[in-house]
Amino acid sequence: MTGCDNIKHKAMLMLAYSSGLRVSEVAALKIQQIDSKTMRVFVECGKGGKDRFTLLSEACLHVLREYWKVYRPQHPEGWLFLGTYKVTHITSAGIKDAFNRAVNRTNITKDVSVHTLRHSFTTHLLEDGATLLQIKELLGHSNIQSTTIYLHLANVISGVKSPLDHSPTMTITLDASHG
Repeated sequence: MTGCDNIKHKAMLMLAYSSGLRVSEVAALKIQQIDSKTMRVFVECGKGGKDRFTLLSEACLHVLREYWKVYRPQHPEGWLFLGTYKVTHITSAGIKDAFNRAVNRTNITKDVSVHTLRHSFTTHLLEDGATLLQIKELLGHSNIQSTTIYLHLANVISGVKSPLDHSPTMTITLDASHG
């Protein structure tokens, strides 16, 4: 999140990427939903009204702690990221605006959105060997079909070796008469 000049924006966008959260889920996140002991984030009433747990990255936790030291958000509802007037949580539009400003400060020329962070989370998990079932649960998908759309984004054959290379005792003999 090199394009962020504000620790609040950096924390929001790092959380979106490192936990695979939807923008609305970042906006509505409460302090008590961050669990540094188990390194999980609890998403309450995500899309489709589903609750779930997802990952909390060490690097993101560090930035969240920096954010906490500066902002000390206090709201009766426990919102982690307060809106401009501190009456309620930040809006999705506010997060999108922070994202767009961060992108404008970088050399990114592709058409991207905050949701691109969720896609990147999924793609990078796939490339690192996470299973579709694990990713389905982290994303809060009801149907595995929703998760499989990410397969085309990932370089899933990276690091995959031919079975022949896993069997050093297997020898192949070619008969010269068969071409």
